Amino acid sequence: MGEPLETLKKMLVLEKRDYLFQDKAVAGGLARYVGTWQKQAARVYGAERADWVTEVARRMEEYSAGPAEVRPECWRQLWNLLAPGEEAPTPRFGASTVPPAPSRGPVERGLRAATNLLPGVGAKRAKLLAKVGAKTIGDLLTLYPHRYEDYSKFKTIDRLEYGERVTLLASVWEAEVRKTRGGRSLFHAILSDGTGTLEITWFNQPYLQGRIKPGMQIRVRGKVDEYLGRLTMNSPQWERIGQDDLGTPQILPIYPLTEGLAARGLRKLMRQTLSVWAARLPDPLPEYLRERHQLLSMEQALWGIHFPQDVECLKAARRRLIFEETLYLQLGLLQQKQQWKAVPGREVKPPLDYLKALAVALPYELTAAQRRSLNEMMADLASGRPMNRLLQGDVGSGKTAVAAILMDIVALERYQAALMAPTEILAEQHYQTLQQLLATFPAPHPEIRLLTGSVSGETREEIYAGLASGAVQLVVGTHALIQETVEFDELVLVVVDEQHRFGVEQRGALRQKGYNPHLLVMTATPIPRSLELTLWGHLDVSVLDELPPGRQPIQTRVLAPRHRERAYAFIRKEIAQGRQAFIIYPLVEESEKIEARAAVVEYERLQKEIFPSLRVGLLHGRMSGTDKEAGMSAFARGEVDILVATSVVEVGVDVPNATVMLVDGAERFGLSQLHQFRGRVGRGAQQSYCLLLAQNASERATERLQALAATNDGFALAEKDLEMRGPGEFLGTRQSGFPELPLAMQARDTRLLHEVREAAERLLAVDSDLSRPEHRGLARRIAALWNPVTLEGDVS
Repeated sequence: MGEPLETLKKMLVLEKRDYLFQDKAVAGGLARYVGTWQKQAARVYGAERADWVTEVARRMEEYSAGPAEVRPECWRQLWNLLAPGEEAPTPRFGASTVPPAPSRGPVERGLRAATNLLPGVGAKRAKLLAKVGAKTIGDLLTLYPHRYEDYSKFKTIDRLEYGERVTLLASVWEAEVRKTRGGRSLFHAILSDGTGTLEITWFNQPYLQGRIKPGMQIRVRGKVDEYLGRLTMNSPQWERIGQDDLGTPQILPIYPLTEGLAARGLRKLMRQTLSVWAARLPDPLPEYLRERHQLLSMEQALWGIHFPQDVECLKAARRRLIFEETLYLQLGLLQQKQQWKAVPGREVKPPLDYLKALAVALPYELTAAQRRSLNEMMADLASGRPMNRLLQGDVGSGKTAVAAILMDIVALERYQAALMAPTEILAEQHYQTLQQLLATFPAPHPEIRLLTGSVSGETREEIYAGLASGAVQLVVGTHALIQETVEFDELVLVVVDEQHRFGVEQRGALRQKGYNPHLLVMTATPIPRSLELTLWGHLDVSVLDELPPGRQPIQTRVLAPRHRERAYAFIRKEIAQGRQAFIIYPLVEESEKIEARAAVVEYERLQKEIFPSLRVGLLHGRMSGTDKEAGMSAFARGEVDILVATSVVEVGVDVPNATVMLVDGAERFGLSQLHQFRGRVGRGAQQSYCLLLAQNASERATERLQALAATNDGFALAEKDLEMRGPGEFLGTRQSGFPELPLAMQARDTRLLHEVREAAERLLAVDSDLSRPEHRGLARRIAALWNPVTLEGDVS
């Protein structure tokens, strides 16, 4: 009967075989797909099948609305409507109509038990353990140390040097509370390790008098300071050492703690718990997989990560556990990719003469990276399978041009494409850029509209009507695109810009507006290779790793506060030559808690005292959408010489005439964010400059700023940023839609990640549903990890 029927049948196959009647085969459930399917079916089958189309749509809504226990029967009735007499598929986990329940044997039940069932753990201690993430016994076993102390690297007092951070093992000679002239209390101690003595001071901690006593052995860690020519240490971390600690191996685990939870007590509890549970845990990795990849057993890995005998033991334990966690991620992502590809997408093939005409019409030549990426995407569009691709490129690498060509190709075939951006400023920028680009493309030129929260009244209703009828073929917008009132006639391509700023539900809601549309997600924030393999392994990746011709490398300088006037003079010089400048501040308004300059106050000072004869504008996140748009537009038109702003200009602002980016308080921004600021200039043919003015830069902040000044390569900087900040801080809040796997997120070894990826692909090639007996442990772990978080059927 045609395409809509086959598509819906494949969705129902997925719904029974893979999702076991949980209404997850379609993002948001079958009911959200009814309107799109009904419209497609009416067009294909015409009036003679109208009653059948209406009945199918009704059954789809019934299926989503019904409780879980009646869905199998609703599914059967819907299947019989679509394929009378055709054999229904079998669920992947056998004939059962419910997902396999997690094993509830004694070990599994025990791991889910609360920690207060452990010897020596009462209600109070259990609450403290819960604060650090250990609510159950299973949680406690995976509460991995966040660092280790290496006894072999302990320094003796006679070898200390000013400014270094060290760990000492010493005896307390003296300990007393003293008062300063200002009335502040301090706790003073003298330590000795047989090679010398060291004075230590803790400020405003008089309670230490009852805890640190002469004769006691303690371990301290802190920075070596100097006072009146003598080496000292101020407010170091400390821990009492008992006889049982002195017999421990050379590497000591350091766990995350909270007030009231002692490190020594937690280590003792961990050792006791491992002694009981480590040997009883079932190993989810089959023996053949452990042998092939030379991995420790689960028991060995747990002992090795909590109480390693040496550095090699720790490395082997971490390798096993990182492999395991990353394998769960990869298997979950690859299975979702399989399901995404199982339902066909529209075939879109550009006419040959169009591509030739485009090459002639473009006012510039595409870079080799743009041509390569376009070829990859056009192959996706022509495959009949939905594209699921990530386009990442450095700032100014031409991602929007690639998206514009792809959207134009879709419009040529009389389909629709939508581009969703996270902010109104960015959406407006994309809309203007696309209008300019499309005007240079070969005719016919599709109608393109902008739909944001600021669009209202007749204009909004006109856009709604144009999208529903197909008259509007291209649309750029914000979250306004996913409102229930927005309907498309034939949405075939979804482009999501700065995709990390959207949640799974938002991306899924836009995709659900169309006929299993092709998906392109774009980011101007280069992704380190290790994170790309870990978190975006389910997406095909295209990379724009070169800039369009004519762009000059941006010159970057790090300035001290005393050079502020020199920076202002340089800005005046550039503006005198007809250029424009940005000045970025970390705060909108002044704060008593944070020592940093604020945009609103500085805007007034700059306009009155520093640049009285120039036109200064202001832009920050607390302004209304209309005011922000007006301020940005005035700067883009050249009506403002200097734009004072906050991080609102981090992404998407394109003003080729701007040649100076001054970041005041640069030490308060991350490396990737500073690189994005820098990318707001250098977009024209003139030489551009980025000036980093640091107020009170720490050693770490100085390293960050020097790294930015050393290179313009965003991919190299992303790797450096990841190295300096770690994955959690690099990514910001935890990525919506991904299970929490802390060691996988710390993985840096790209060779190991490639090995895991190949292992996952090999596993699914021979056992796509992981139903073999040796893979059931893996299947249970993946189901437990992914089912609670993947509500939309994918994490693209």
